[in-house]
Amino acid sequence: MTAPQQADSGRVALVTGASRGIGYGIAEALVARGDRVVITGRNEEALAEAVRRLGPDRAMGVPGKAHDEAHREQAVRRAMESYGRIDYLVNNAGTNPVFGPMAEVDLGVVRKVFETNVVSALGFAQHTWRAWQKDNGGAVVNIASVAGLAASPFVGAYGMSKAAMINLTLQLAQELAPGVRVNAIAPAVVKTKFAATLYEGREAEVAASYPLGRLGVPGDIGGAAAFLLSEEAAWVTGQTLVLDGGLFLNAGF
Repeated sequence: MTAPQQADSGRVALVTGASRGIGYGIAEALVARGDRVVITGRNEEALAEAVRRLGPDRAMGVPGKAHDEAHREQAVRRAMESYGRIDYLVNNAGTNPVFGPMAEVDLGVVRKVFETNVVSALGFAQHTWRAWQKDNGGAVVNIASVAGLAASPFVGAYGMSKAAMINLTLQLAQELAPGVRVNAIAPAVVKTKFAATLYEGREAEVAASYPLGRLGVPGDIGGAAAFLLSEEAAWVTGQTLVLDGGLFLNAGF
């Protein structure tokens, strides 16, 4: 079943890491409002299935790994060849292969986390800027995390990378204005395969700590991203939108 669609908006988005989870939720929201999307992902079969569900007339997939410079160049080039523009960039691709205290973390793994989560986002932004946004404008949304806003026990390397993503958002918002707006979204736990270890087998217990009483779902992030990549957000840049179901409210007295 493909996503319901509106009339073609004429706009194109490149969404990284979008074969499933948050990235797919964002791509689905953009397709539903009439945008075309180019999505990336490591697994060719999963990516092809995502394109089928989104609708081949509105979506195309470019398989590859975000930390691979050749893949970043290819994704942007194919988007331009196929659609002639890239109005929006969503940097969603990320990894978190390590779980444990920072005092014992393998530095090679930390480098991998930063290469995938931060350097790749900057690389995609650079390619998109040169290919289209420099002369035509547009918007960027970086997917950060609440882990980048506070100490995050046992996922510290991931949290460090997401803090860097938030600062990257500020840097790009300053440098790419006025033509390109750049914002970030910092979700708490969203029900995806990527985050499954954080709630699997104890979802009710984890959700009980959220004032809204549930964990996030990809559609929650998709709707927020669609807003930030719209004219309704034309005066919003350099911001990090925290989507946490009220979780941070519990940090007060």
